[in-house]
Amino acid sequence: MKSGETTPNELKQYKMSYSQEIENFQKPSFRGWAHHLAHRTKGDKVIWALVVLLALASMLVVYSATGSLAYKNYKGNTEIYLFKQVAFIILGIGIIYFAHRVNYVIYSKIAQLLFILSIPLLIYTLFFGLSMNEGSRWIRLPIIGLNMQSSELAKLALFMYLARLIGKKQDVIKDFKKGYLPLIIPVGIICLLIAPANLSTALLLGASCMLLLFIGRASTKHLLMTVGLVCIPVLFLIIAAVISHKSGDDSSETKKENTSKLTARVSTWINRVEHFIYGGKDADDEDAYQINQAKIAIAKGGFMGVGPGNSTQRNFLPQAYNDFIYPIIIEEYGLVGGTFIVFIYLVFLFRSIKIFRRCPYAFGAFLALGLSFTLVIQAIANMAVSVNLFPVTGVTLPLVSMGGSSFLFTCLSIGIILSVARNVEQLEGKKEEMLNAQ
Repeated sequence: MKSGETTPNELKQYKMSYSQEIENFQKPSFRGWAHHLAHRTKGDKVIWALVVLLALASMLVVYSATGSLAYKNYKGNTEIYLFKQVAFIILGIGIIYFAHRVNYVIYSKIAQLLFILSIPLLIYTLFFGLSMNEGSRWIRLPIIGLNMQSSELAKLALFMYLARLIGKKQDVIKDFKKGYLPLIIPVGIICLLIAPANLSTALLLGASCMLLLFIGRASTKHLLMTVGLVCIPVLFLIIAAVISHKSGDDSSETKKENTSKLTARVSTWINRVEHFIYGGKDADDEDAYQINQAKIAIAKGGFMGVGPGNSTQRNFLPQAYNDFIYPIIIEEYGLVGGTFIVFIYLVFLFRSIKIFRRCPYAFGAFLALGLSFTLVIQAIANMAVSVNLFPVTGVTLPLVSMGGSSFLFTCLSIGIILSVARNVEQLEGKKEEMLNAQ
């Protein structure tokens, strides 16, 4: 045999090796895929699990709650909204994954730019945005045709910018001019621009920021002074609601006369506060109707619920798939299901606080904590409205309500929190390697 030629035994071994490689390639093990996914997915595993649980709950409840909407818009094709929600969930989890792979330091670099861009965007939305319920909250994205709430982007930009400033101002944060004013002015600007169209979102955002400033060591005296200033217009609102009730004025007539976009929602706020204090004035009161239907749904649910897909109040409760999705959860899954949802949000907050305590850098710590605060406070507000502990607000239940821009921005916020957690894990891993090397 000439040199360089392959012997029959070598050829046989090559064929066997090639066949084995083809077989292994065609039959990848589930354990291998799981290990690869776990290797690529970093951050707090508990938060990942909570996201999956909320996404599954969202898929089930939205499919059940959109039955009447499907009959109205799609001639009874109930699967359309299910497919839409699944698409939003897949897109949202993709956003979480890519956001958590980005080093959170990059968010610090773009924080100021996003904050500056959000101001003209809010002004544009206020005067030229899509009007719904006497408030301009949405702008339509030209290519994809999705309605986006500019306040969601502004909230995210504000927390990035505020976390960055808190980290830089730690040495002078107790000083009113050098420390507190540079922090509270951005909060005031964003909240004032959001308030005319969405007062509840502005108040919840302000509360989240004040809590973050308190943890960031801002002066308690300065914080109480700010709270006192905010309470003045709120007090006037309550007084106006009391006067309206005693005089018997119909706020709906005021709505028709009020055409200014800056003040069009005032009568709505007065009406909601009046209803919360005294109850609905008549059967045509929309807020009273929603709350009453929500109470009926909760009462029907009892301890264990009527079962998945067996809700009847979804046919009577407006926004059962969005703002009032929590009563549908209780109706179908009972007090057990409602308590479980509350438990998920509390665990999410606990894990975020743990990330805050482990993060060695101020920006990442305050960013993760601020974003978790706003999500959990929004969830609590949504659930409190459903059980009539808070006036009707119009905020969604994060990661559970039907998909939209709010759903996607919530996913982006969670991705940023997981980005901080991922970098904390990497730093702790490097420290452990250095200790082992010694």
